[in-house]
Amino acid sequence: MNCVEPIINEYNAIIGAAVAVLSYIFGEHWILFVVFLMLNVADWFTGWMKSRMLGKENSTKGWKGVLKKLGYWIMIMVAFGSSAVFIEIGNSIGIDLGVTTLLGWFVLASLIINEIRSVLENFVAAGYRVPNILIQGLEIADRVVNKDDDQKHG
Repeated sequence: MNCVEPIINEYNAIIGAAVAVLSYIFGEHWILFVVFLMLNVADWFTGWMKSRMLGKENSTKGWKGVLKKLGYWIMIMVAFGSSAVFIEIGNSIGIDLGVTTLLGWFVLASLIINEIRSVLENFVAAGYRVPNILIQGLEIADRVVNKDDDQKHG
């Protein structure tokens, strides 16, 4: 028996359990929620890094940033929760309201685009050169996801 094998087996068990729990809570597309969480952390970190490099560290702003991230998660819960409520109402009255599930996905997509954009803005403000293709690609994705909203307000 290889001395590394028990470590690999334990690692596989832990990762397998984590994936199972995430799949149970977030469904088959759990990876999108993990990506959003990782982007939350990256945005907070790059914001801190930018502030540190510019000599503008502020614990109050950092705390507000954390609260803002928690607000995003509540927004996602409300979007998916309300679609579940609408689907249940539709089942009660015999109307298929499954399309309302898209509400949650549009909110998640918009917030993911927002987080990526914020990370890139933090890099630019900290003096990093960000490839223009990234910035333009995000603008296009944002326009596609939010085109109905833009047409109503613009």
